[in-house]
Amino acid sequence: MMTNKNNKVLYTGITNDLKRRTYEHREKLVEGFTKKYNVVKLVYYEVCRDVKSSILREKQIKDGSRAKKEKLIDTMNPEWKDIYEEL
Repeated sequence: MMTNKNNKVLYTGITNDLKRRTYEHREKLVEGFTKKYNVVKLVYYEVCRDVKSSILREKQIKDGSRAKKEKLIDTMNPEWKDIYEEL
């Protein structure tokens, strides 16, 4: 999951290359939601076995409330710091 500098917007997506995809969002190379809302900070991620399980998990997260998403982030990254450089 990614957010903006003020942690007001949450974005959930899947990729086969997290570092590359996060870079694309940070540098505004991707048109759409992340560019429009300045979503530049990686705050949470999960690793899945395969594409099918990744898509299912993405749908679960997207269907959850904001509170559930915040709880997920808090389990991995309670300070909501940008973890991109740790990849």
